Amino acid sequence: MEQSLVEFCYATLAGLKSGSLFSCRFASREEAMDAIRLWNDELSDRGVCLIPLRMREGSALIYVYRRQMLDRELRRPEVAAFLTAYDYDRQDTAFALRHLKRRCLACREFPHEIGVFLGYPLEDVKGFIANKGKNCKCTGCWKVYCDAAEAERTFARYKKCHDTYVRLWRQGKSVRQLTVSGAVE
Repeated sequence: MEQSLVEFCYATLAGLKSGSLFSCRFASREEAMDAIRLWNDELSDRGVCLIPLRMREGSALIYVYRRQMLDRELRRPEVAAFLTAYDYDRQDTAFALRHLKRRCLACREFPHEIGVFLGYPLEDVKGFIANKGKNCKCTGCWKVYCDAAEAERTFARYKKCHDTYVRLWRQGKSVRQLTVSGAVE
């Protein structure tokens, strides 16, 4: 799980975005929950939390997020209005996460509003949904439907962060050492 945190959650650990998502294999549900508890104990004082969104036999889909950044994002009026269409009728983060988890379990397709929880621009999340994942301007960490130039700059920052985090981790830095306290504004 440690390598997955570095490989897939580097931008969240660095405070560059509100959330990341990865799938991890486990021998049992108990093993998965133990690992999640361990990492929450290790990272919560740095503002990072982990929750399982979906657990299937042998694997867990884990959401890693920065509570303060996510709170701020979900309170933006345009984000709150958008999420209302998917029955996120309160701006309470705990409620929103429980509802997202329910949607991950209940939906045949992946709930694409999750892009908001992953720190993607709202207009790109809307564009992805409206276009059913087609007709994007460019693709990187997400499919871009609006400001391609800004997205490309963000993708370059994320790539540099990824490469730095992986290199430092391979040199012996711990995930805790790589996790920025608080969020970068």
